[in-house]
Amino acid sequence: MFNMAPKKTALKKSLGETTMLKRSVSTRAKKNSDVKLVDESSKRKAVSPLKQLSKRSAFGDITNDADLSKKITTNKKDSKKNVETISHVVKKNLKESENGNKAVMPHKKTGRSNIPTFPPKVQMAKANIKPEKVHPSSVSKPTCDKTEVLTSVRVKSPDSTDNELYLTAVEELKKLTTKDEERKKEPLPPPGVEDFDAENMGDPVQVSEYAMDIFSYLKEREAKFVIDNYMERQTSINTAMRALLVDWLVEIQENFELNHETLYLAVKLTDIYLSKVTVSKETLQLVGAAAIFIASKYDERMAPMLEEMLYVCDGAYDKKELIRMEINILNKVGFELGIPLSYRFLRRYARCSKVTLPVLTLARYILELSLMEYTFVSESDSKLAAAALLLALKMKEISGWTKTLQYYSGYSLEEIKDLVFKLNDMLKMKPKEALSTVRNKYSHKIFFEVAKEPVLAEVNL
Repeated sequence: MFNMAPKKTALKKSLGETTMLKRSVSTRAKKNSDVKLVDESSKRKAVSPLKQLSKRSAFGDITNDADLSKKITTNKKDSKKNVETISHVVKKNLKESENGNKAVMPHKKTGRSNIPTFPPKVQMAKANIKPEKVHPSSVSKPTCDKTEVLTSVRVKSPDSTDNELYLTAVEELKKLTTKDEERKKEPLPPPGVEDFDAENMGDPVQVSEYAMDIFSYLKEREAKFVIDNYMERQTSINTAMRALLVDWLVEIQENFELNHETLYLAVKLTDIYLSKVTVSKETLQLVGAAAIFIASKYDERMAPMLEEMLYVCDGAYDKKELIRMEINILNKVGFELGIPLSYRFLRRYARCSKVTLPVLTLARYILELSLMEYTFVSESDSKLAAAALLLALKMKEISGWTKTLQYYSGYSLEEIKDLVFKLNDMLKMKPKEALSTVRNKYSHKIFFEVAKEPVLAEVNL
């Protein structure tokens, strides 16, 4: 049997039965570990190695040399005096030039006034031409407003005709505003559908103006990340080993207190890599560790350190191997980390339909269990999220597939009912002791103990 290291026994052996692996580094200390750990209570202070040197002010002297700083300061004072002297002489010369005298400039260093000199003032000949008298009524007043006068810069319009080759800035702004208004004019939801985005239009955090476009774009990107039946090409691993790896990733996500998006992205990266590269069972755990390490860097505010990832692997790999696997995964996925995830779609559908938090948690439990089942690898993430939410609604006996859910998900009941039956069959399977992390996680009170929810014998849609 494939032994995935470390499991709970390996983690809790060094941590104690009552201690969980928290975000702190100090809880993962071992006696003979090469990793130097820091006490959690102590704060790290930044000590400058150049403490004996003088501090550098912002946008000031670009050096820490004290002697050179004095020279620069002295030069600045001298240059300021020279500028004041020169400006005073210039003003004096301008007055003298009005009287017909020669204007002189002082020397740069000594202040001597021999060179250079301004040319003598040129006496302009007065022309015997009388200006024409213009009647005030004959002068045409400007027809443009103040805004057009201030924005008199003319910009070439990219889609203008020959008759209208250039537009003012105000005209260009009005034209762009009209195009934006036309683009934002979308059909309203059909009758019976609650306009969730319109209700939250005043909240800038909801980005209601772009929410539909964002999730429509994510659904379009799903076709780029379709995973085929890659287990047929793998010679050393099987579906049971993959399920054990995902169970281990869930344990890492829980113990490190990572986001759920990090877990889903790590599983997705693992499947994409396994669909393109044949790996051995000794390398499978390294693939999962590198995948969740990449996902943490992409989605976490503070990603785990490299030494922490090596520690949870129980010393099975070294630093170079983990970095090399990280590079290989990024190359195989083409550095495409904005992968559509079923967890994001589920949260969007639940919010639009305004379901309660226990119902959403039950749907999350169903969706997280499906990560370990290889049969759902090739399914669409958006469709899988819709099926999990519908099954949760049926288990809670709340409602069915409403018009609101159909509108925001884009799936009808006929399109997802087969997937709902598959998910319900998964729940009816006998739990395995080696794959109990998800069930134990959602059996806690903080997750409303949704794992203890009775399973439906049959789903009536």
